[in-house]
Amino acid sequence: MHDMLAQPIEAVAAAQAGIDPAVRRLSQARPGDVGVILDVRAETHPGDHGVGVEELQRRLLEFGFVEGAEIEVLHEGVIRHDPIAVRIDDMRVALRRRDAEDIWVRFAMRSPARRRRRS
Repeated sequence: MHDMLAQPIEAVAAAQAGIDPAVRRLSQARPGDVGVILDVRAETHPGDHGVGVEELQRRLLEFGFVEGAEIEVLHEGVIRHDPIAVRIDDMRVALRRRDAEDIWVRFAMRSPARRRRRS
């Protein structure tokens, strides 16, 4: 519940700071979202990942989460929408949302025709 409340506040703060609303954390993405990775900064909640922030950042970079890589969110888990499956260029990777929080992406605006229906 706390995460759900924090997302709108973060969006409002970004708008007030003049940050592009299309730039969001990968952890906030939903299936069908497509974009380009802008930055990988392993800085959030250092103890929550099970490894240090430097190690997490190294692992993300080795998986292909690098600036300029095209990314698409393919799927999300049933329970708490975690983990997420993403396509990075030509590779598919599953990632926990708490790790995806450290990846900043500029998402393309989706047209209403491309939006998927949720049941």
